Amino acid sequence: MINRLLSHDLPRNRWLALALIAIVLGLALTPFLFPGTKALNVAAKILVFIVLVASFDLLLGYTGIVSFAHTMFFGIGAYGIAIASTRLGPDWGSLAIGTGAALAVSLLLSLVVGLFSLRVKAIFFAMITLAVASAFLTLASQLSDFTGGEDGLNFRVPEALRPGTQYLEEPLLGASIDGRFLTYYLLFFAAVVLVLAMLRIVNSPFGRVLQAIRENDFRAEAIGYRTVIYRTLSNVLSALFATLAGCLLALWLRYNGPDTSLSFEIMLDILLIVVIGGMGTIYGAVIGGVLFVLAQSYLQDLMQLGASAVEGIPVLSQLVSPDRWLLWLGILFVLSVYHFPAGVVGRLRAQGIKK
Repeated sequence: MINRLLSHDLPRNRWLALALIAIVLGLALTPFLFPGTKALNVAAKILVFIVLVASFDLLLGYTGIVSFAHTMFFGIGAYGIAIASTRLGPDWGSLAIGTGAALAVSLLLSLVVGLFSLRVKAIFFAMITLAVASAFLTLASQLSDFTGGEDGLNFRVPEALRPGTQYLEEPLLGASIDGRFLTYYLLFFAAVVLVLAMLRIVNSPFGRVLQAIRENDFRAEAIGYRTVIYRTLSNVLSALFATLAGCLLALWLRYNGPDTSLSFEIMLDILLIVVIGGMGTIYGAVIGGVLFVLAQSYLQDLMQLGASAVEGIPVLSQLVSPDRWLLWLGILFVLSVYHFPAGVVGRLRAQGIKK
């Protein structure tokens, strides 16, 4: 049953399997284990980034295509929900229309970008996608009447998902059963379904062809596969999953703006997570997403504790100052890439094969 659910792509390493089980259980039980607002926000961000990074790995890790337009599709999904909810009102129909419209726009844009750009060499395609993403960011910032401009859009969600909607008067096992609780589990189950769907895609005959194109596109073309068509389909699928991740983000934040979903910093975060987790494996998005978001969210708090412990020691107190958390975050990533060149999942799977 588990084998079929995971599309016969088992972790193939005991420690990796245990880590994945711990992550799934931890995310599933976050409202009960860590009922604080920050913990819930961090867990929701992890869920969104897992879907977003896995969708990018479908393009980079499995097909070998470098694209810098991924955040554009992520932003389209978030803006689809925000604009529809603002214009049509806070109901389920607005969410459905916003999601459908965002998917349609992403489908059209990814198809155009794929058909017109994937015939060129990799570096030129990367530059084209960067230009398209930059143009879209500028457009979203300037169309203030439609997108809210630099200020973005605040919107309301259906009443069932609002924090003020209480389903139980008393907390259940320490968790408040309210609209926020329902929204979190909507994100959780959506993320699980989307990740399992991507696992199914990459382990299908279609996914095998994508990996063959990644390894040697000339050979794949020689044996009869139209590489442009497969690359275009990979680009479209990756864009659609990224759009759905954007929809989940907007639904959780009840806000969207250029810096929230279209920032180039998000693109850099995606690249880092893919490298840390391991390219060419959906599980890498799960492991890398958890490690990155946890470090990004709690490293400064840990450094605050360390700074208090070494207060008064001239050099050491300056080194562990919370203001330098980005420096230490960068050092941690450099060390992780150095010790795990194939990513955490790649390293663990290699050890499993050796055994």
